[in-house]
Amino acid sequence: MKTTSFNEVLDIHIGKRGTTKRELFEQELRLELLGDAIKRARKAKHMTQEQLGELVGVQKSQIAKIENSTTDARFSTILRVFDALKAKVSFTVELDNKKLMVSK
Repeated sequence: MKTTSFNEVLDIHIGKRGTTKRELFEQELRLELLGDAIKRARKAKHMTQEQLGELVGVQKSQIAKIENSTTDARFSTILRVFDALKAKVSFTVELDNKKLMVSK
C-alpha cells in the first residue's frame, strides 16, 4: 500500500502550488483558520458577537462574517478585533526561503 501525503492529495485534487485554484483554496483555508481563532478567542472571553462588534466599532453581522469566513475583511479590522480581545497576533513571513516572525 502506497502512502500519499496531504500535499500530494492537494496537488491531485486541487492543483499544484502556484495555480489559481490552489492559491484560492489556500487563501480560503487561511481565512477559515483566522475566523475560527477569532471565534475561539471571543468565546474564551465570554463575549457575544454584538459585544465584540461594539468594542471594534462594527456591526454584529460583520463579526459573524469574519468568524464564518464569508467576507474578505480588511486587515486593519481583523487587527482591531484581536486588539479588542487583547490577543497577541503573530504570523510568519517567508522571504527568499527565510522565515521572519512578525508579532503585534
